Amino acid sequence: MKVKARVQLRKNAKNKMLKDLESAFGEEMADLENKTLEKVTLDEYSLILVEGRPLLFEIEGTLFPTVRGALEMGLQKRLVVVDKGAIRFVSNGADIMAPGILEADPEIKEGDLVIIVEETHRKPLAIGKALMEGQQMVDADSGKAIKSITYVGDKLWNFEL
Repeated sequence: MKVKARVQLRKNAKNKMLKDLESAFGEEMADLENKTLEKVTLDEYSLILVEGRPLLFEIEGTLFPTVRGALEMGLQKRLVVVDKGAIRFVSNGADIMAPGILEADPEIKEGDLVIIVEETHRKPLAIGKALMEGQQMVDADSGKAIKSITYVGDKLWNFEL
């Protein structure tokens, strides 16, 4: 991934961003207030580095935690839980099929970004875009429920400056 630009966020931009994130995820985001945030512009999207670590990224104008960010911040909203059989596919970047989904946040709307976690330890495996509402994901017997965007072990996971 080629870095096009890297700048430290100004206080007003940082505060607006934190406010948006807190409304989506709650108090877990308040911890970012006293940390250094930098915006790194890449070919595909922008990354927000928190103390030098890629914990957030911007895609289609929406700011969302990376897989590493979801893991480190222990987020509990917008989660989709997949069964053990789906883990190896999700970890390799496959889209998530409805039959592999055990639970989904009922507040998820079609088009929302979501965090895909495994059932046993609830560790994040991937970030994806919902192709149906949360309850539909659980109820559906077939079909693609989530389009995978980034996953454990991909170039974003391994990103270093």
